[in-house]
Amino acid sequence: METATAPISREVALRIALAARAMPNATLPRLIELLQRQLGEEIQLDDLRKVTVTQLKTGFASADGEEDGEDIGIGLEAMKLAVRILWGETQGDDSLPRIQPYTEGDMPGSVRVAIASDQGDTLSGHFGSCLRFLVYQVSPDEIRLVDIRDTMDAEFAPDKNLWRAQLIGDCQVAYVVSIGGPAAAKVIRADIYPIKLPDGGKAEEVLVRFQQAMRESPPPWLLKILGVSAEKRLKNYDASAADE
Repeated sequence: METATAPISREVALRIALAARAMPNATLPRLIELLQRQLGEEIQLDDLRKVTVTQLKTGFASADGEEDGEDIGIGLEAMKLAVRILWGETQGDDSLPRIQPYTEGDMPGSVRVAIASDQGDTLSGHFGSCLRFLVYQVSPDEIRLVDIRDTMDAEFAPDKNLWRAQLIGDCQVAYVVSIGGPAAAKVIRADIYPIKLPDGGKAEEVLVRFQQAMRESPPPWLLKILGVSAEKRLKNYDASAADE
């Protein structure tokens, strides 16, 4: 009687799925095929530590028929990020900002803002596929990173977008590079205001502009979050001063 082969572990499946998402033009089946060619049919967690950027580059280039691997539609930085994900080192990424101590009530008049991020301290992620959310407490005078929330477990949720909305359920605002209509509806139902900035940017630079809007001309939706009465929300509002 043959011994049943243990299924691929949850952690291995998760890392491979997230690594595929991190690389433009690299589908999940394509990445799995490449890894199985290099690591064998049964991929173990320790095997993922053997994957290198060079292996990804040459492997994808070979599949595309490219000899030098320079024109395969996957950037070098994206492949570096994918390897870090496969190695399980995204949590220890030195480019991530440091969380600062925060106690409820430390920053009166502040708002909690989530930033969808794929790399370091940047707004760089789509709501439905970002690797993490950087969570900031923002007042008119201070910006403080209070948490970093990994989205890896979303892959196992029945409703991935709902899971992500619940992950940042204590936030009032979420900045994303992109978000689809159904996902946006779930975010709004969670009382979170989504803001799309397709060009992304440094998280703190985005939040400095948000701060400026808080101080100088808060839009009606932000005044509502801050508890300003309805009759006062439109007074002196300049729509050009805030992100749409």
